[in-house]
Formats: sequence, C-alpha cells, structure tokens
Amino acid sequence: MTKIETTLPTLLSDIEAFYKPKEWHFLSVNGIDLGEGKIELQWIFSKYGVKDEVVIYYALSDYETPIPSVLALIPSSIMGEREIVDMFGLTVEGAQKGLYLDEDSLQHPLRGEE
Repeated sequence: MTKIETTLPTLLSDIEAFYKPKEWHFLSVNGIDLGEGKIELQWIFSKYGVKDEVVIYYALSDYETPIPSVLALIPSSIMGEREIVDMFGLTVEGAQKGLYLDEDSLQHPLRGEE
C-alpha cells in the first residue's frame, strides 16, 4: 500500500495526473474522524491485475471546508461522495444529502464529536 498526501486545493490535479482508468480501479472515497473537528479523507485505488497494489490519496481537513468532487474524473465516485455527506455531514461539491439516511435518522453517525 502506498499512501500519498494531497491537499483539497490540489486534489483534482493530483488525481488527474495519477488516474488511468484502464490501469487503476477506483475503490472508494472514505473518511476517518480524527477528533477535535478534524477528518482524514481518502481516495482509494487498486491496480488491475496486481494483487495487493493499493494507492491511497489522502487529505486532512475540518468539517466546515467544502470538499472538491472527483465525479468529473471518476463517475463511480458519486456513491462514496454522497456517503461521506450523510455519514460525516461534509459538504462535497455537487453531492446531495439523503442517500443512506432518512431525515429522522441519527445525522452524521461517523462524526466522532456528535
């Protein structure tokens, strides 16, 4: 596994330079609550035809900063982006709330401080 740090302002250009759809499979966008209002966001890729070759781009952020969407580069990211909106209460550019949680559900269940 290779873990590569990025920033939200450079995320799209970093992933665009790396991602080759016929070489890499986009697995997921994920979040890890770090406490104290901080989160680590991860964009996870697996290389086709190679066992256990995984690349994770990650960025540290807070819960108030809007997250850029990678949807234009990776159409399948829509589900993961909507999931982190529901589960962490993040704002992802263009991603709607309400994929996994009903209005009367516990909101932001993976956000550690709530």
